[in-house]
Amino acid sequence: MEDPPRPVTGYPVPNGCRPPQAGVAYPYVAPPPHQAHPYYYNNQPYPYPYPASSSRNFVRRFLAAMIFVFFLIGVAILVIWLVLRPRLPEFRVDSLSLSNFSSASSSLTGNWNVRFSVYNPNKKLSISYEEVLASLFYKSEFISNTQMPPFKLRKRNQTVLDVSFSAADAYVARWVVNDINGDRARGTVSFNVMVKAWVQFRAGAWRPRNRSIRVLCEGLAVGLSSNSSGSGMLVGGERDCRVGL
Repeated sequence: MEDPPRPVTGYPVPNGCRPPQAGVAYPYVAPPPHQAHPYYYNNQPYPYPYPASSSRNFVRRFLAAMIFVFFLIGVAILVIWLVLRPRLPEFRVDSLSLSNFSSASSSLTGNWNVRFSVYNPNKKLSISYEEVLASLFYKSEFISNTQMPPFKLRKRNQTVLDVSFSAADAYVARWVVNDINGDRARGTVSFNVMVKAWVQFRAGAWRPRNRSIRVLCEGLAVGLSSNSSGSGMLVGGERDCRVGL
């Protein structure tokens, strides 16, 4: 005699798998451990670093453009120089006269008259002189100065300038008086004249910025003995002056 069927007490086995045992947790697959993101620092996000290639390319292009611009400017200046061939003016002292000269204690008195010849050697450039200042020295000691009027020299042109200096009991160092008295005992006293001017070279509409020139006329010996009345003239003939920027 067959046994009677037993009542069903469990769930059917899904997909043919055995049900989990009592008291055993369901074996879920654990999530993978957290991996550090390449743009995280201490698990905290920081701004995404944009690639620097664009900024580097801009800097390179900018530098290349600046180099090219400076190159063009240099070429233009070289071409202008080759075409115009600018030359500095030429200064010469033609004469110098001294009157009413006296030296005593620490002072000097006298009147100096200097005649300059100024020549523009340029074939294509005229020269304009502005703010012309002339100064008189004995060796390195300043004696007097004077402001000269502006003037202009055309191409291959020459002009004559008369410049006057005066001193009335002008203070000088004691050694200056002693040296001048020693020179007078030898028959001549030498003076130096310096001219500073702002000049502009011009060629038609081309006018570059003003340049400063310095003219130095040294060793202008004046015949002046200790027995003279304080008057003398330039000895040794005319003297060329040095001109520089």
